[in-house]
Amino acid sequence: MVCKPSLRHKGVKACYIRYAHNLCEYRPNLRLFIMDTEIDLPARRDLIAGLEKGLQVIEAFDQERSRLSIAEVAERTGLTRAAARRYLITLTHLGYMRHENKLFSLTPMVLRLGQSYLHSARLPRVVQPLLYRLAYGLGEAASVGVLDHDQLVCVAAVSAGQLVSATLQPGTRVPAYCTANGRMLLANLTPQQLEAFLARTQPEQITEHTIVNKERLALEIARASARGYALVDQELELGLCTIAVPLKNFRGEVVAAMNISVHAGRMPIEQMVERCLPALIKIQVELNALL
Repeated sequence: MVCKPSLRHKGVKACYIRYAHNLCEYRPNLRLFIMDTEIDLPARRDLIAGLEKGLQVIEAFDQERSRLSIAEVAERTGLTRAAARRYLITLTHLGYMRHENKLFSLTPMVLRLGQSYLHSARLPRVVQPLLYRLAYGLGEAASVGVLDHDQLVCVAAVSAGQLVSATLQPGTRVPAYCTANGRMLLANLTPQQLEAFLARTQPEQITEHTIVNKERLALEIARASARGYALVDQELELGLCTIAVPLKNFRGEVVAAMNISVHAGRMPIEQMVERCLPALIKIQVELNALL
């Protein structure tokens, strides 16, 4: 999604703005101003194919496929086996891969790539202090997440002494459809974007409470949009209940979502709105003024 609002001021014919962000489709942080010029998508000749393919090799590994052979990497990336072998050898030489018994796996050095975002991006730095106040004010866990394709990525989290879920850590990825933060962000997509998301998504029954029916899922997303907050009851993990609100920048664009997570044994989902929503909204207002 590219935002290109036209601004007109005295003495300025036209100015087109393109926002870019290296993690999610909401792109608020980098502002590039070009007078009398609209920035288009890059031409293929301007892209470095080798870098693109190298990143595809890294992304071929995930929780279900932590160790892959050359043939498996080639299949998952669309590369030839010879090309996959060269990329894997290069990444091993650089320290991002290890090789054992003809199988490759990622090393902890890959975490540097994610840490570069967390340390350099403005969003985590801005939200962390207020997220800390929110979490410790309620004595619960709080987190902020953004969309990356069809997944929710946690960019900031505070546990306040409550270890509710291992997924509430910066850098973790979970399906957007079964989380409060994810549904809140999905609720702010355009109708066309949401329709495309639902068409390509195949919800899995992660817990007995996970909503897998697409019509019902669409209704829950619409409900979150209408009331301004999302509630999810044990759909990602048994015992994990969450409530989330959107975070907007000064242009009114939703750039992230913020939630409170509690254990169902300590607070039923019915009590979360009364106890947690006022505190969430208070921090939401403060953050919206800063983003």
